[in-house]
Amino acid sequence: MKYMLLIYNRPGFLEELSEQERTALFGEVEAIMTELSESGELVGGAALADPSLTRTVAVRDGRPAVTDGPFLEAKEHFAGYVSVDCETEERALEIAARWPDVKYGGYLEVRAIMQDSGTEM
Repeated sequence: MKYMLLIYNRPGFLEELSEQERTALFGEVEAIMTELSESGELVGGAALADPSLTRTVAVRDGRPAVTDGPFLEAKEHFAGYVSVDCETEERALEIAARWPDVKYGGYLEVRAIMQDSGTEM
């Protein structure tokens, strides 16, 4: 089953870390990504640009309207994602629990990815 691990973290938390802490955090991410790649569980993933560069499109009065910034008001922002193909949901949760951003007030949302037919959910 494929799962999307959505990474949320506090804006500015990286700037609060020392260079050594940032290096350790990125090293942990790299280690997890290498492990997932070697096990064949990694489907893909990417970090996202700063939320200040976000644009949100919605329909207002029947017309598309573009606004600056993320639509939802939250203390955390959607920072990136990792897509994995795991045997069980428990394995996807295990990977998410190891993600280093969690130690710094972030969190990961784990969501199953629907198959093409979309009927299994």
